[in-house]
Amino acid sequence: MNNNILIYGANGYTAELVIELAQREGATPILAGRSQQKLATLAGRLGLASRVFGVDDPGAIAKNLTGVSVVLNCAGPFSRTAKAMAEGCIAAGVHYLDITGEIDVFEALALLGPKARKAGVMLMPGTGFDVVPSDCLAAHLKRRMPDACALTLAFQAIGQPSHGTATTMVENMHRGGMIRRDGKLLAVPSASSCREIDFGAGPVTTMCIPWGDVSTAWVSTTIPNIEVFMAAPAALRWMAKASRYMGGVMGSNFVQGLLKRKIDAGPAGPNAEQRHRGASHLWGQARNSAGQTATARLDTLEGYALTALTAWDITKRVSAGAAQPGYRTPSLVFGADYILTFAGTTRTDI
Repeated sequence: MNNNILIYGANGYTAELVIELAQREGATPILAGRSQQKLATLAGRLGLASRVFGVDDPGAIAKNLTGVSVVLNCAGPFSRTAKAMAEGCIAAGVHYLDITGEIDVFEALALLGPKARKAGVMLMPGTGFDVVPSDCLAAHLKRRMPDACALTLAFQAIGQPSHGTATTMVENMHRGGMIRRDGKLLAVPSASSCREIDFGAGPVTTMCIPWGDVSTAWVSTTIPNIEVFMAAPAALRWMAKASRYMGGVMGSNFVQGLLKRKIDAGPAGPNAEQRHRGASHLWGQARNSAGQTATARLDTLEGYALTALTAWDITKRVSAGAAQPGYRTPSLVFGADYILTFAGTTRTDI
């Protein structure tokens, strides 16, 4: 079952959660990555086949995808791995998925869409917490308000980040924010705006962040003005605003190295109990030119627990034939209500 699936970055925190789900269902995915030692240990323990290759040369990647129908890339930061892996998949005629949340990655892979469509290959980055629930919420709001000209999304994540997520945050914290205005991406200062949002238990202070939906929600809904907010304590908001003036320092090799060593010294990610206790709350609002609004909330699982579920579910669906060639978002292929198929998820129109 599903022995034509390759999971790249298999020794990473989120990948291991996905592999656990796959094996629980009797699937035998191929494990892949760059480290011979780590991969051999993991594959030996799980009794699965493995392949060792890097992500520098699309041609070399393609040669390592023999017998594979779909790749799930879990190796972040995806700014270093996604484009070459996607190009290798296109060359090999293999569908490409990942769990990125990086705007630049979404934009880069969208540019490969025509080439992928011609090759009969689907490219779908963002098959995890970013962006499945928020993408489905955006599509739902567009369905409720077809003439929407502005979209605001927000989330409150209860839990802690994994090594990969924290590393991506560190690498991008000095680069400012991003919103969409009149269909175009617009760079803005970090935490360019803050607002109070009620996720269901009273108002919470949030700040504007460069979340993946600034890219993907445009593809899914064609709404031209998009902003995304995240619930953030005062200390995090202060750090984000300080980065406007200290970007050079925060982006320096010394500070980057210091922060990454601190990340590596901690746990790989939340444990099973923490994932079980955690939760994710999303809020969205569409607005039309007349000032009318459509608002909804979405409550779902802790981010990593949900990522493992959605990434594996999409991967096996694509392996079974549910692929649409070209660049695609989750809601375009599976619909606005796809997120509701996962137990523990509810959506409320306000």
